[in-house]
Amino acid sequence: MHEEKLQAIKDKLFAFSALASSMVEKSVRSIVTKDETLVREVIEVDEPKANEFDHTIERETINFIALYQPEAQTLRNVYMYAKIGTDLERLADHAVNIAQSAGYLIARPDIKPYIDLPRMSQESAKMLADAMTAFSTQNTSLAINVVERDDIVDQLEQQILRELLTYMMADPSTIDRALQILFVSGNLERVADLATNIAEDVVFATTGRLIRHHRLSKEELNKLR
Repeated sequence: MHEEKLQAIKDKLFAFSALASSMVEKSVRSIVTKDETLVREVIEVDEPKANEFDHTIERETINFIALYQPEAQTLRNVYMYAKIGTDLERLADHAVNIAQSAGYLIARPDIKPYIDLPRMSQESAKMLADAMTAFSTQNTSLAINVVERDDIVDQLEQQILRELLTYMMADPSTIDRALQILFVSGNLERVADLATNIAEDVVFATTGRLIRHHRLSKEELNKLR
């Protein structure tokens, strides 16, 4: 019976992950295509669904611990489920932040073609998908690969910053729009960080090793694969 309950929680986490990933993708696409319908969909339709997933997963993990008093590997797994649920809720919040910035940017001329924001969105989405696959399959190697790829999104964020600084210095009228774009890129960087958090939780569940907040060398990470 308890295995069925754990599987039910996992199923909800995968549905929640798909929703959160879709929210990020739609928020960024709304900026590129200037589609206000996508903004409203993320804020008015998707966010309430995300909040409901968060509450349900939190309630079910607490109830599972109270009912079955798990130990060792099972306890680590349930802890991981709760942490992933929290990370996905925060990820959905970042998607809403992006959608709110999209509402501002859609109504104004583009500073430049949007190239790096979609790249950040795509890379973050791939990291999240791989982190959830690693979670499903208990694949430590894939989880560590996700952790290592966080640097790619960080570099894209820095590239956007450098480009926008050039535009703002050349034309002060672009400052407000540039700051909104920087806010969007910062939220996408946090999406990648949260995907990394999930991957780190997988490493903890499979190896018992906490790697969050510990900057491990490539050699140390390879030993955990």
